[in-house]
Amino acid sequence: VYIKSDGSLDDGMEIVSHPMSLDFHKNYCWEDILNKAISLGYRSHQTSTCGYHIHVNRNCLGKTMEEQDEVISKILYFIECHWNEILKFSRRTEYSMNRWAARYGYESSPKAILDKAKKVSGNRYTALNLSNYHTIEFRLFRGTLRYSTFISTLELVNCICDVAINCDEKEIKKLTWSEFVAGIKDAPELVQYLKEKKQKKK
Repeated sequence: VYIKSDGSLDDGMEIVSHPMSLDFHKNYCWEDILNKAISLGYRSHQTSTCGYHIHVNRNCLGKTMEEQDEVISKILYFIECHWNEILKFSRRTEYSMNRWAARYGYESSPKAILDKAKKVSGNRYTALNLSNYHTIEFRLFRGTLRYSTFISTLELVNCICDVAINCDEKEIKKLTWSEFVAGIKDAPELVQYLKEKKQKKK
């Protein structure tokens, strides 16, 4: 990892990782890093300026640009269809989301949302930033120093990408949030996080 300055922070720093697989992230010393930051008095969730941005390599979404675009269109469609659930998971307010990670807006097909997104591709302050050549950037999430939240967020992004890769357009359109959650595998932190959120509602 390395440290960068960030113009959106009033006072602080941005921790950036080099590219890692999800398994590598899970076996990396993130828990030690986050606990050390807490012990030194750093904050993330308890501020109005910190975000948790996750980059996904475009080349893992397909071999060609056309294949990648098709998967990205389904990711965008999924985000729009399940916006309310994702907003809750993000831990952001609607105001904060509009400022740092604005949605593109629902359209009737994945391709229509992608076409809309490409027209504003110069703006990186969107839920899914498409302005980078090698990656797509999930900007939806509020910052966190809590390890379980940190890992569960990575797992959620991985599950969304898996669904977009493995489902065709008809399946994505029919998929409910409950069905998506029921199909989550190999994501123990995410499953536990969602259970805790559900219990808090009761």
